[in-house]
Amino acid sequence: MAVEITWWGHATCAVRDSGVRVLTDPLFARHDGRRVPFGPQRAPALGYVVEGAARTYFAGDTGLFDTMAEEVGPVDVALLPVGGWGPYLGPGHLDAERAARAVAELAPAAAVPVHYGTYWPIGMDAVRPHEFHAPGGEFARLAGRLAPKVAVRVPGHGERVLLP
Repeated sequence: MAVEITWWGHATCAVRDSGVRVLTDPLFARHDGRRVPFGPQRAPALGYVVEGAARTYFAGDTGLFDTMAEEVGPVDVALLPVGGWGPYLGPGHLDAERAARAVAELAPAAAVPVHYGTYWPIGMDAVRPHEFHAPGGEFARLAGRLAPKVAVRVPGHGERVLLP
């Protein structure tokens, strides 16, 4: 089943006979959606909360915002973007430090860094490899300091993560 929503739409979808619900709300993510500087084209961003045996927040492409924990509510697991497609992240994005601050505010039992190390401008991996590969580990280090009770799992590319 597919449920189509528009930007600033809200949806709750129950997966038949599974006890799983998927919630989306434009208040779960903050990102202006521009794909080129000063461009009129916008690609909306949404965050999702999946409720089942655990409550999981997939932040989508977002920046840190003051009401994140309030809007998302309590979660067991947070999947947070910690990087981007280039060496500089502008407003509306989480880097490792802002994602660690988000984890401290959300206070989930576990967190997983996502959205880094898979798409990079051609040639940048050779010039600035630390910015391509490092965000996951840097997030784990900073989250350990800012939210020491949160179990952080940094998977390799394509690796599954089992959480407590």
